[in-house]
Amino acid sequence: MTLLLVAAGAAFGAPARFLTDLIVAHYAGRRLPWGTFVVNVVGSGLAVFLAVAVASPGWSALLVVGFCGALTTYSTLSYETLRLVEDGRWYHALGNVAANLAGGLIAGLAGFALAHLITG
Repeated sequence: MTLLLVAAGAAFGAPARFLTDLIVAHYAGRRLPWGTFVVNVVGSGLAVFLAVAVASPGWSALLVVGFCGALTTYSTLSYETLRLVEDGRWYHALGNVAANLAGGLIAGLAGFALAHLITG
C-alpha cells in the first residue's frame, strides 16, 4: 500500500516540477536554471513542514516521499550545473549549487519552524 501512495504522490509531483520549470523559464528565461531552484527550495520547505506536521505514515508516504520527492530534483540540479560548466560558466555553476543547497536548507528550517508553530 505504501508503494502505491508514493507512486500516487509522485504522479503529481513530477508534472508539478515540469510545469513549474516551464512557467519560471517563461518569466525568468533559461540563462540560469531558475525553475529547478524554485522547485528545490519550495519542495524542501514543504517536505520538512509536512514531515513534522503530518503524523500519518500513509499521508507522509503520499505527500513527503511521493509528491515532494518527485517535485524536487537533485539529478536535474546536477545536469544543469554540468551544462553551466561545459559552457565555461564556472561561477554560475558554483552559485547554482550553493543557492540550491543554501535555499533548500533555509526553506527546510522555515518549514520546520512553521510546522512546530502550527502544531505546538
